Amino acid sequence: MQADTQTLNVQLTWSDVVTGEGRELVAPLPVSLGRTNDNTIALNSNKISRKHAVLRAQDGQVMLEDLQSTNGTYVNEDRITRVPLATGASFQIGPFHFIMKVVPAVPQQAPVQPSPVARPPDRTANLSESVLGRFEGVPLRESTLVFSPESGNLLPTAPKEPVEEPLPLGGMRQPIIPLSEIRRSRLPVIETTYLAVGGGIGSFTWTDHLRIYGVPADQVIAIGPEPAPMGRYQRLCRNSQIPLYERLRSNSESCPDNIWGWPTYGLREIWHSMGRGEIGNAMHVAKHVFGEPVLTDTYTPRSGDVFHAVDREVRRIGWDRIWRHGRALAIRKTDDGRYVVAYAQTNERGQIFHQFAVARYVHVAMGYPGIRILDDIQEYRERTRDFMHTVNAYEAHDQVYEHLLKHGGVVMVRGRGIVASRVIQRLYEVRQQNKNVTIIHVHRSPVAVGHQDGRARRQVINHVELQPFNWPKACWTGAMRIELERVDDIERDRLLNDWGGTTTADRKDWQRITERGLREGWYQIYFGEVKGLEGSDGRQLLTHISTGKPNQPEISLTTDFIIDCTGLTASLENNPFLKDMVDCYHLGLNPKGRLKVSNDFEVIGMNNGPGHVYASGVMTLGGPHAAVDSFLGLQYAALRSVEDLVAQHAPGLHSLTPLRSFSQWMRWVRGSGPDGRSPTTGAVHAGGLQGVGTKPDHQRR
Repeated sequence: MQADTQTLNVQLTWSDVVTGEGRELVAPLPVSLGRTNDNTIALNSNKISRKHAVLRAQDGQVMLEDLQSTNGTYVNEDRITRVPLATGASFQIGPFHFIMKVVPAVPQQAPVQPSPVARPPDRTANLSESVLGRFEGVPLRESTLVFSPESGNLLPTAPKEPVEEPLPLGGMRQPIIPLSEIRRSRLPVIETTYLAVGGGIGSFTWTDHLRIYGVPADQVIAIGPEPAPMGRYQRLCRNSQIPLYERLRSNSESCPDNIWGWPTYGLREIWHSMGRGEIGNAMHVAKHVFGEPVLTDTYTPRSGDVFHAVDREVRRIGWDRIWRHGRALAIRKTDDGRYVVAYAQTNERGQIFHQFAVARYVHVAMGYPGIRILDDIQEYRERTRDFMHTVNAYEAHDQVYEHLLKHGGVVMVRGRGIVASRVIQRLYEVRQQNKNVTIIHVHRSPVAVGHQDGRARRQVINHVELQPFNWPKACWTGAMRIELERVDDIERDRLLNDWGGTTTADRKDWQRITERGLREGWYQIYFGEVKGLEGSDGRQLLTHISTGKPNQPEISLTTDFIIDCTGLTASLENNPFLKDMVDCYHLGLNPKGRLKVSNDFEVIGMNNGPGHVYASGVMTLGGPHAAVDSFLGLQYAALRSVEDLVAQHAPGLHSLTPLRSFSQWMRWVRGSGPDGRSPTTGAVHAGGLQGVGTKPDHQRR
């Protein structure tokens, strides 16, 4: 008997291609998918046809039908015309991967229609319906572990509800605060010209540009939780198994310590290897630098070289005189065309002290507020308090590798991408010493085809898309960057969806590891939705997975450890400072739900007469630049904002003419400060290229 299409409901879950944030729709059949807004789910991508596919009910089954789309609809890597789907099955259209489940029908007194997106009037009213689609946007089975505001370390559990700290001045409810009220508050007030909020890599790159463009150190203040601008990033690298001798997914000329990008990290490594007599390594690096990407893998710098180089630049620009310990709470406009930032300091006894910083120009770069952790893992951790056997790759988890080295075991890796690749490499290194190590790699869905732009299509190996960097290289300084700057928000979102996606580096050694593991059986790949996670005797873990296959609806996998590699979260909602700023000033967001910025990275809606607020980093994703959280992306955002300040004749800034640029580069080479004096003694510094790259403890290549 044919089922009534109004009584058969389905649940569809998928993720934003670029941000990874989850989406979910529960609706009665039929459900149409396509690029135009008259579909049940509108997907903003040039790879999606206007009417791409439809889910229908037939004889009690869910049928997926391709509507003669240009790029096809895929199930289990096969391009389909019309197939039945079992509950839990996955399919792919364009860059989007869906999981479908049949859910109990809602008792109906009236026809049920798909719910529109809930739109707070001060948040998303400016977004096009074609961008949002007609679905109820909710988190997709993911929790967030946040970084401690005091230490910068990860908290072990996800907060149930955000804890809002009381703000000074009666909650700072006014959008414009008179300066007289700030001074009458009797709280400490520091006044400066330039204020960097965040204190991390983004704040450092902006400050570095200001100093090189002529601003004295005593005119800049940076507020952040820890003194080293790369402190959190370095910990995340170490936790995700990138020690000092391993290489980052970064280009040779992406030099956060050097705004000119020359000499590149590749040339520096060759130079210092030659100086130490390491001719073999120098030749090996030269082969990568001059043969990439056709003849060999793309060159990437060692993390230790990057950290040492940034430490040198930190000292050179006088960061120790600029940085202030603090946790930014809120920003408000003042009545004299400036801004006041309330921030908190915590002493060794845990007492919190509020202070104010007032500045004409503010730069906000607060990075990722936390990491994404799958709900079933978080629920298990909170229920059992077992933080040893279920870990996130960005947490310290050396105990996993130490146990496997001694005893062997089975490890489940969840998620795909660069972090998962590096974790698998680390597990392989352990297995070289203990053959009793097995890796189970679980993906939500298979990847049938890679992203395509024009005639170029990403290669897919073992259901992972390959690309040297997280964006096509032209997104940094080439044609893709120019195109993204000149189009509107809607077209930007479409382009980012077509260019983005989860990828891993195209490294031959990683491909050899997985190919060998599949051949020998110690590396296994499974697909499906995790239905539950249990702890059994001896702390072994039992994971139940719905495969979506009619003949194998569910499987259970027993492992000793689970490593969650689902990545960082960039949700603005998880950053109290930015959420408060958006709410207070009713700022519009871009289609990715991030800060809406101009091509000069000024936050639109935060102008205060002569005062300006700029932003950089992941919270500007969806704006004029794609690779916003890369080293070169942060430097590009800093360059654009500082050049904008130069055009406004902001205090202390000078145009970086060719002569001035060469003079500043020579000071960088000598290691002297931007003002020509030693950062430590105050004397004019003379010397060679000392300090530019140091030998790490070990070498991978």
